[in-house]
Amino acid sequence: MLAINAGETDPQQPVSQVSPNEIAASEWYGASFPVEDFQAYTSPFGYRSSPEGGYSTEFHYGLDMAAPEGSYIRNWWSGKVIEVSDDSNCGTSVVVESGAWMHIYCHMRGHVEKDSKGRYMIDREGGIQIWEGQDLPAGARIGRVGMTGRTTGPHLHWGLKFNENWVDPALVLRAMYIGQQAASRSAEESAQN
Repeated sequence: MLAINAGETDPQQPVSQVSPNEIAASEWYGASFPVEDFQAYTSPFGYRSSPEGGYSTEFHYGLDMAAPEGSYIRNWWSGKVIEVSDDSNCGTSVVVESGAWMHIYCHMRGHVEKDSKGRYMIDREGGIQIWEGQDLPAGARIGRVGMTGRTTGPHLHWGLKFNENWVDPALVLRAMYIGQQAASRSAEESAQN
């Protein structure tokens, strides 16, 4: 397991020192919001109380996005599938690598199978089959919101790493929004001239 086991709550994982300004400087036009039928952010990146109750705290290495069970999950950025898994706290999961970025999608419907061509995640009811080694464009449907692994309700746990360090996905979403708005304004101004 390359990325999935460590992503949910392991306190030994490095957190990126990437500044919001460095994230904002990236070119985000073409990136995709990762979940359809989004309802709310239910757990941010960082320290939180254990979702299983009690007084313990843990570090949460992602952003939880609530959506109705069965809602489609979209690939954030074009890249290559480097891992599929269904045997960790992340439940049924897909990891995509896009240059220095790694994006992790957890708690999906379906399971992992293997045949002579390799390992793949399959959600037959949702019409999804994702192979390790497969290239995916941004915005491609790669799974559906489920309740596999360690979860208290249907949501997508979306984790991001940059150069092997965890990054707060909320910073990236904010930068994407700002960058896409600026690109839209620039396109409108060019069309008017």
